[in-house]
Amino acid sequence: MAMRAIRGATQVDADERDQLLSATAELVREVLDRNGLTSDDLISVVLTQTPDLVSEFPAYAARMAGLSDVPLLSATEIAVPGAMPRVIRLLAHVETDLPRASIKHVYLRGAAGLRTDLPH
Repeated sequence: MAMRAIRGATQVDADERDQLLSATAELVREVLDRNGLTSDDLISVVLTQTPDLVSEFPAYAARMAGLSDVPLLSATEIAVPGAMPRVIRLLAHVETDLPRASIKHVYLRGAAGLRTDLPH
């Protein structure tokens, strides 16, 4: 079994705790579902958010979404002028038999504009 990395991102409309919790849970669910994984396949997950999001830690949101025994880390993205606002990003390290080319990276809501090269 190989270790692979899966990227994902989503965007919220406002820095509101309920939106951050809901959007992060949706992103985690979609990453797992689209890649045929369960939380047991996760090695660790790094979650970041843009500096304009401060209402909750995205790792807490992932924990509440069911990743109770997965090592999680929250961090803040670099404040790049002109960057897309209100974005939560995910980098999941997983154990899977999927070849790298079969991994499905997940970009939801407005964050789909970050990766126009991927099918949505």
